Amino acid sequence: MIDWRNGSDLDRVAELRIDPEWVLAAWSDPDAVLLRVGEASVEAGADGSLLTRRVEAAFDPEVHYLLGRIDGRPWFATRVRAEEELTALRTVMDGLPAVGLQAAFTAVGLTTWHDVSRFCPRCGSATRAVHGGQSRKCTACGLELYPRTDPAVIVAIVDPDNRLLLGRQPVWAPGRYSVFAGFVEVGESLEQTVHREMAEEVGLALTGVTYLGSQPWPFPRSLMVGFLAHTTRDEPVPAVGEIELARWFTHDELVVAMATGEVILPPHTSIARRMIESWLDGSLGS
Repeated sequence: MIDWRNGSDLDRVAELRIDPEWVLAAWSDPDAVLLRVGEASVEAGADGSLLTRRVEAAFDPEVHYLLGRIDGRPWFATRVRAEEELTALRTVMDGLPAVGLQAAFTAVGLTTWHDVSRFCPRCGSATRAVHGGQSRKCTACGLELYPRTDPAVIVAIVDPDNRLLLGRQPVWAPGRYSVFAGFVEVGESLEQTVHREMAEEVGLALTGVTYLGSQPWPFPRSLMVGFLAHTTRDEPVPAVGEIELARWFTHDELVVAMATGEVILPPHTSIARRMIESWLDGSLGS
């Protein structure tokens, strides 16, 4: 499983991708591969492995986007409109090797951004892909656009008895529980977002907010920033329509609930799962 705290095996070739001739040569490399993705899906085999295709068509900078190099091989991504040809990324991501997961997350986020960035937000003119698809440029006013990442906080809340607060949204599958998350708003620090979101979602005042780590989350293109926060023994007040249930768990209660199937945790590749498991083994925040 990938450890997002380490360096990446995906070389993003920042100095090389600005040269269109180099990007074209990378596309023509006999070892180059193409990853086909959808809005939140990838091309996968029957065993859940990530599938790539040999590069064969003529290079089109508006539909072929350079991800970088993996083990020296150029990797490109393209958007597929026929979603039925693809597999939901959430269903296979736990089984992907670290570098494949990084490539899939990057490809889905990048192609999603291109889909909604084809017109200039300043003058309304068409934009064109440049730098291998790592940015776009307005054809009229010259404004440069870069892939957007939306920051969101995800928070493990514990009380003085070291109970962990987990909750579920109404739209989740039965039994699915997780820690709490929310998007950063304009003019907020990450820590301010933690306080505001947790007050909104479960009505709790927090103390001792501590940074834990982060990871990309391509649904559609977020950066999840994890925090540990402490609170009093107050009971949570779930936000109506957003949080169906919020419940304190002791270590033993959560172990039993997981064993019986009463509680199903988030995917292994999510920072939420890593935070919960770290609390279970006593290493959260250490």
